[in-house]
Amino acid sequence: MIKKINLPLTAELAKTLKAGDEVLLTGTIYTSRDAGHKRMCESLAKGEPLPFDPTDATIYYVGPTPAKPGAVIGSAGPTTSGRMDAYAPTMMSVGARGMIGKGARLPEVVEAMKKYNGVYFGAIGGAGALLAKCIKSAELIAFEDLGAEALRKLYVEDMPLVVIIDSEGNNLYENGRKAYLEQRK
Repeated sequence: MIKKINLPLTAELAKTLKAGDEVLLTGTIYTSRDAGHKRMCESLAKGEPLPFDPTDATIYYVGPTPAKPGAVIGSAGPTTSGRMDAYAPTMMSVGARGMIGKGARLPEVVEAMKKYNGVYFGAIGGAGALLAKCIKSAELIAFEDLGAEALRKLYVEDMPLVVIIDSEGNNLYENGRKAYLEQRK
């Protein structure tokens, strides 16, 4: 059964999601990759505010291509989440809860997810043009000099995702592999 999720991703909502759940995400999300995350974490270390309120926020690890005329955004496929692993615990410590990307996460990120009720959603790599169709608005809000890696505020409707790691630390990549290997015995 597919779960329809309306953002923001509160702690209560995060706790209802389990690894393996298929979701359709609707609401405001933010985009950032490693260069943007580095700047945000440097700002936090200096006691400076972030360019958006991170409370219950979901961040999509994406560097979209430029929009074609008449389009809201260009292709918007996920980037490898491991690039943000050094910054994710800090972002969660100030309230960010959801992360969208692809690939495995470090144990430190999973521990932070358990501590702060975080959820890691997987998006299908290579499907950036299809995912872009879920994006109904896009607004540049900071770090314009980073180009595709600038911080953007997006509004998405029914973005298809899978919960890869839930707030209890259950990991679909690990559990799915284990179940597959057990089945083959």
